[in-house]
Amino acid sequence: MNKMIRLLEQIVSPVRFYLRGFWRSVALFSITLGLIVGCGTSSNSPTATTSSPAADGAAAGGGDPFTVGMVLVGPRNDSGWNQAHYDGMQEVLQRMPDLKFEYVDKVNPADRPNITGAQVADDLISKGAKMVIFNSDDFKDDALETAKKHSDVAVVHASGDYAWKEGQNFKNQPNLGNIMGRMEYGKMIAGCAAALGSESGKIGYVGPLINDETRRYTSAAYLGAKHCWENYRNKAAADLDFKVTWIGFWFNIPGKTLDPTKVADDYYNGGYDVVMSGIDTPEVSAQAKKAAEAGKAVKYVHYDFKGGCDLAPDICLGVPYYNWGIPYETAIQKTMGGEMPSEFVWLGPDWKDINAPASMIGFLPGNALGDQKASLDKFIQGLGDGSINPYKGPIKLQDGSTFVADGKTATDQEIWYMPQLLEGMEGASK
Repeated sequence: MNKMIRLLEQIVSPVRFYLRGFWRSVALFSITLGLIVGCGTSSNSPTATTSSPAADGAAAGGGDPFTVGMVLVGPRNDSGWNQAHYDGMQEVLQRMPDLKFEYVDKVNPADRPNITGAQVADDLISKGAKMVIFNSDDFKDDALETAKKHSDVAVVHASGDYAWKEGQNFKNQPNLGNIMGRMEYGKMIAGCAAALGSESGKIGYVGPLINDETRRYTSAAYLGAKHCWENYRNKAAADLDFKVTWIGFWFNIPGKTLDPTKVADDYYNGGYDVVMSGIDTPEVSAQAKKAAEAGKAVKYVHYDFKGGCDLAPDICLGVPYYNWGIPYETAIQKTMGGEMPSEFVWLGPDWKDINAPASMIGFLPGNALGDQKASLDKFIQGLGDGSINPYKGPIKLQDGSTFVADGKTATDQEIWYMPQLLEGMEGASK
């Protein structure tokens, strides 16, 4: 018997040693792979996860919570575009306690030069994501690739038009949907605030890169500024100097884009007393604060993030923002109910109260508006009841050609696919 036991130990021990080494190797490979893929809030950390207590409890009890993955182009705490998306999902988590949320931020050529959005989505799906949200126009092809590859996963692209049947780029992909806010209204209100707050009539706009979306946003800001400059300030449109400078991406990439800090400073040092932000990050407000502290009479308009005026409240004219939690919650509920979010969703403000929780587009006025807030309120009321429509012709493009004929109103398609900046604007159209 003792000989038999010793014989068994001689056989088992090497096997046990081999298996222990094998599983250690597997664990090491998994960790290394996670670092290579680069998921998480920094380039060398694992995918970040946010779960509600109910979701954690369901997982501990053997249940399988519905997992939503999000691919963010920039930092989730950028005080701008990306934070608005992240905060929107945090609001959804509060209202839907059975969700699990995983995200990967900084998915861009500078922070993750060898990683695509589709690769990040593959990793999120391997971790159990049943829905993946891409939050940048730059991810349109990543979203389509992911939807084709994972037909059982709901894919939502915040921006883009592949799901728009009446659009120019429709793709019949049943599990791919587009969600966007009608920020044209927010930008018109922001432009109006800029005109109301400017004494010189010199308004600078720091834009990201040039595409349909950014052309229509900057043009909307100009239309709002022009209307309020003429009708509330009683000044000629010819005296309004509205200039756009494009930095080349949604935020600063050293060596590849213009430095938005310098662009903002050039405006403030060049006699522009109001600067509007169209980028994801808060350089416009940061430099406005420094200029004001140096004695310059300057003001700014932030973008995306509700807390934008908190950065320099006394010189902030306001901030247009999105409530991403509203459409995200609807899309999640549909998917959980067995319906793929394959539609094109383009949501506007709730004109009863644009700052109500149920309004996709809002505008928080800043302290720097002062007595001009009453005029801004009139403009918002006119947009809401239709008595003011800046998209009613005649409107010309920058090259002098007709954008909207006299007596006509721009269609959704004409607005979405804005081909140029408008007559009266200074800056590149392409």
